[in-house]
Amino acid sequence: MSKKVLILSGSPRKGGNSDILCDEFAKGAKEAGNEVEKIRVSEKKIGYCSACYYCVQSGGVCAKKDDMAEILQKMIDADVIVLSSPVYFYSIDAQLKALIDRTVARWTEVKNKEFYYIATCADSGRESQETTLACFRGYADCVEGAKEMGVIYGTGVYKMGEIKDTPIMKEAYEMGLSVR
Repeated sequence: MSKKVLILSGSPRKGGNSDILCDEFAKGAKEAGNEVEKIRVSEKKIGYCSACYYCVQSGGVCAKKDDMAEILQKMIDADVIVLSSPVYFYSIDAQLKALIDRTVARWTEVKNKEFYYIATCADSGRESQETTLACFRGYADCVEGAKEMGVIYGTGVYKMGEIKDTPIMKEAYEMGLSVR
């Protein structure tokens, strides 16, 4: 049975290291027979949540009219969600954080998801990515029935494309291939 896989690439750089790993994950997931869509968050218009709670009074409709309503519906419809971000000061980047915060409009409808996480950083140690992963896991903790399925640690990469020809590329592909 194929699954709907939604990859949310938080990388602000098209072809950046975490974005490249998203492509490898997608390649594997497609080869496994899944329906895969990758959204480059930085290419979408997503305003930040202003905590107006218009969504509470309007049945989940946000006061902001941007690309988020369409993305949120895709998150609700997905079986698998991949969250990917480069490490920014030991956290996720602003683009992905804005998207996560904006799920508040219909967050209770995002449920029973398999989560995969991809993080990249210049530091060579995985410990530099733990706070970033805590952000991903914090969101998943709010998703009813969420299951963490895997983590890709892209360490020691700073310059765009440095991740190519590293063992992490194969790991991302194989993790995508394991989605069944």
